[in-house]
Amino acid sequence: MVAIVTGASSGIGYEVCIQLLQKGYKVYGLSRRGTAPEGVEGRAVDISDEAAVFACIREIAGIEGRIDLLVNNAGMGISGPVEFASDEDVRRIMDVNFLGAFHVTRAVLPYMREQKGGSVVFTSSVAAPISIPYQAFYSASKAALQAMALALRNEVREYGIRVSVVMPGDSGTGFTDARRKTSGGDAYPRCERAVSSMEHDERNGIAPSKVAAVIVRAGTRRNPAPLYVAGFRYRLLLTLYNLLPARVAVWLVGKVY
Repeated sequence: MVAIVTGASSGIGYEVCIQLLQKGYKVYGLSRRGTAPEGVEGRAVDISDEAAVFACIREIAGIEGRIDLLVNNAGMGISGPVEFASDEDVRRIMDVNFLGAFHVTRAVLPYMREQKGGSVVFTSSVAAPISIPYQAFYSASKAALQAMALALRNEVREYGIRVSVVMPGDSGTGFTDARRKTSGGDAYPRCERAVSSMEHDERNGIAPSKVAAVIVRAGTRRNPAPLYVAGFRYRLLLTLYNLLPARVAVWLVGKVY
């Protein structure tokens, strides 16, 4: 069994690679640095570079003859008010979080269709259905990713390809320190406090290994659910958010941040 994991150099992707190795998979880990856990075949690929992605997937398929599992896990974050967001940052987060996953998935699908089976897992976020103030474009990128993934699930079902989305909440990874920040200045004095609160929650959030276990479970089940939420606390939070009237739910998120 052959698996490809993006964002494999650290955090959740790193843990996914380890757990897939333990299940007997031959694992290829894609990241910008090309580093991966011991036993994983690391590949240095910027997933926003479509040509580089297709060349990498073609190489792996040529070596292995098949691709059984793709985990689209690579991602980045930016924070700050919508008003002050730069075009460069917005394009970059969409390039990585949405278009990057699209590039890798599109490159892998022909091989899965030909072999009449496979699994694709997308790492989304609880921030996809619950839009977070001062992380609007992170929420937007993950919401777009989730919408694409759920549409894809129905498109490829006839080929025996399974598609699932995993929504983690806050998790303690290097993602927090790598976030690109834009100040709210005098216009948005709540911004710095809100982002600091988010980062505290992330650093004290669910362990990456636990999120990885949900991703691996989704990717290896014969009949996976469309959506998984990583962490009991976040399942309760999302259930409550969906049950409340939209006006109340959005107001409560605003009060938290």
